[in-house]
Amino acid sequence: MKTVLITGAGIGIGRSTAIAFSKKGYNVIVTDILKDEGEAVVSEINEDGGAAKFYYLDVTSTENANNVIASVEKEFGAIHTIVCNAGIAHKVPLDQLTDEKWDYLFDIDLKGMFKVIRPALGSMKSANTGSIICLSSCMGVMYGWDEHVHYSSAKAGVVGLVRGLANELARDGIKVNGVAPGYIRTAQLLSEEHSLGKEGADKAGSFIPMGRIGEPDDIADVIVFLASHEARYLTGQVISVDGGLGVGRY
Repeated sequence: MKTVLITGAGIGIGRSTAIAFSKKGYNVIVTDILKDEGEAVVSEINEDGGAAKFYYLDVTSTENANNVIASVEKEFGAIHTIVCNAGIAHKVPLDQLTDEKWDYLFDIDLKGMFKVIRPALGSMKSANTGSIICLSSCMGVMYGWDEHVHYSSAKAGVVGLVRGLANELARDGIKVNGVAPGYIRTAQLLSEEHSLGKEGADKAGSFIPMGRIGEPDDIADVIVFLASHEARYLTGQVISVDGGLGVGRY
């Protein structure tokens, strides 16, 4: 049985991705700083006949990441798929964007990915197979987001991370790709303080060619595809999954 480890898997896209992988027969490692939510996802998967286990993981902690990877490998062997989904988006005007706020977001949204990937590479290379999928954003690949400069910068950095890792790991049998979601109905998007809010989300469908904002499942299914054999010759790509937002909004 293949093992997938997903960060930020307690809610939103991470939760849907965990459930989607379980339906494909994967052993699912649910990680998050949200313990109750993460354990609820595990219970849901196990009760539905799948296999899942929860680990508390703060992606900003090198020690925590190293320990979690080591524990998972000891119990389940080499991890086949890593989904780096954990992230935040805090609205901060430029005149309030301190070094500390910039670094905090980068430590989660970009550096946190590397901290989780790094300790798993030894076993993945030995197995000569594997897939890494990193979550970027439409605000990192096609748009700038005012009062979210640090977020757009970090999510643009994910593109560089994907390309660099893909090039370095291809001959070890490891694929590295990314997904850049558009407007997806998550707690983050519905935040009145940091994003569109419910009213803005309701209006967004009017300028998206497909006529609606996305659901977490819309992203999860693409992530599962990228990890699959069907995507065997695909690496170094960041796929926009946005209902046509990028090509249709003008």
